[in-house]
Amino acid sequence: MKKYLILLFLFSYSIFGFAQENLIWIKFIVISHTPKPTYKIFITGDNLRLGNWDPSIVSLNKINDTTWVRKIDFHSGTSIHYKFTLGSWQNEALDSKGNVPENYHLIVNKDTTIKINIFKWKDETHQPQYKGQITGDVQYFKNFKGEGIKSRDIIVWLPPSYKKDLSKKYPVLYMQDGQNIFDPKTSSYGVDWQLDEAADSLIKAKSIKEIIIVGIYNTTDRMTEYLDTKLGHAYMKFVVNKLKPFIDKNFRTLPDRSNTAVGGSSAGGTISFLLAWDYPDIFSQAVCLSPAFHIQNINLVRKVLNYSGPKKEIRFYFDNGTIDLDSLLITGTKEMVSALISEGYRPGKDFEFYIAKGATHNEAAWAKRNWRYLEFMFGKSSNKN
Repeated sequence: MKKYLILLFLFSYSIFGFAQENLIWIKFIVISHTPKPTYKIFITGDNLRLGNWDPSIVSLNKINDTTWVRKIDFHSGTSIHYKFTLGSWQNEALDSKGNVPENYHLIVNKDTTIKINIFKWKDETHQPQYKGQITGDVQYFKNFKGEGIKSRDIIVWLPPSYKKDLSKKYPVLYMQDGQNIFDPKTSSYGVDWQLDEAADSLIKAKSIKEIIIVGIYNTTDRMTEYLDTKLGHAYMKFVVNKLKPFIDKNFRTLPDRSNTAVGGSSAGGTISFLLAWDYPDIFSQAVCLSPAFHIQNINLVRKVLNYSGPKKEIRFYFDNGTIDLDSLLITGTKEMVSALISEGYRPGKDFEFYIAKGATHNEAAWAKRNWRYLEFMFGKSSNKN
């Protein structure tokens, strides 16, 4: 029943709830070079009309054993990232070398026909070659439950000395989209943030303090959970009231707010800002990469400008690329920076804003900037409040 409701909604609203006007069609034609009569091909991506990364909702229409077609309407200016599957991430499309490719990307501005050639599909007998692996020790907690939200996996990365110095306690960084930050095999797109390698290298170089990193997996409700919505507030309560106490109980953490930070990218950066802003007694720092602060009907800038209480003692790290979706999001980040300055926040001390010229909106781009926010938040010479 749920998928039928989603299918109905696909033709009503995009992820930002636009009205039905200025629609532009994109016709996707997929040519499979490994044809099988039983294949059912699906498109999935970062838009509700593409199933919000659910690999088994938006099917293409079969023309013959090699060709599938689907025409989908979007609003002008919509930026979409998408992939193709046979109905699950275990059967996603691969490139001609058998590797997991980066997302296809398009900014919708005119009626367009796109032809995609797919040479291989991931299956049980063909495992794609991923670049990288997990560096360091991690622990998994499967199907971690929260009230009012879907269960999800949790991955905890431990610093180099954790199992050697049993008396030592550590700061904690909570990260959204946890399946994407350490391991390319679990990443939704086959490319991870390499946050484990970055933290390990910076720790061993004595550039940052040793920290614990908690990766919180997302769910198919990601876009709703990561915004200022009813479900988003349920998610934040889960992090604050369920997950953090569990981590503090089961690991040697420094549980006070000055040693607790939160971060994420895209909508994950949006909810990370909200977590710090709404729970400054829990989090003292937040990293927001390519965040959605003011775009379409999302407006966290107004939330800051409407705040009339005392200055919240929070440090923020913001950064944006300048092309593709990031070229649209950067305006909202600049507005947020201006709003925070008007509230008494000081550049370089209370926040840092880095513009990565020529960078786009994906894991590979964010991975290149890991060191910046890790040093800003956990550097041994960082200037905290």
